[in-house]
Amino acid sequence: MLDEEREAVVEHAPDLAALTPGRTGNLSVRRGDRFAATPTGVPYDTFDAEDVPVLDLEGERLAGEMAPTSEVPMHTHIYRRKRPGAIVHTHSPWATTLSILGEPLPPIHYMIVAVGKRVPVAEYAPYGTEALAENVVAAMDEADASAAIIANHGLVVTGEDLQSAVENTVNVENLARVYCQARAFGEPNALPEEELETAIEQFDSYGQQPEDGH
Repeated sequence: MLDEEREAVVEHAPDLAALTPGRTGNLSVRRGDRFAATPTGVPYDTFDAEDVPVLDLEGERLAGEMAPTSEVPMHTHIYRRKRPGAIVHTHSPWATTLSILGEPLPPIHYMIVAVGKRVPVAEYAPYGTEALAENVVAAMDEADASAAIIANHGLVVTGEDLQSAVENTVNVENLARVYCQARAFGEPNALPEEELETAIEQFDSYGQQPEDGH
């Protein structure tokens, strides 16, 4: 019952502590039509793999000793509609600053293409609701992005797996910080469309590539 995914949730749960205050974040990782998610309302270092809830894509709990995150609707909507491998949701301070301002994160640095050409703002709705889940997916769809700032709430980021989703979250939070800091000194410059396209092409061959024939 998603043993590896439940272990991954335990392994990466402490990453939330570095990104979001208290017990306010959550994450999940999917395999097929099921996903493992952080339990609700508990410190990130106080649960084991057998505690980690496993749910289907309708949000029904199938295994796990603890109740899942209150944001199950957001996770299920994103998995059904966007089909990522993992999701991270935080109230990280700089992205949340933009959420309170109601401002998207523009393409101030080429690293934004890890999640799209900008990070849009999803309309506010109460946490844990179907309405919020719909707003998040709609914002991602409209911007063709794999992340969204949630108005007056926080940030949600996806990835191919849990490690990449965490890395993408750290990346977006860092860019939000740089953007807010730059605005304190002047008007930040955004990269033009053609430079973003170039960055996307470069990302396709970034990192260690297999040699021919291997």
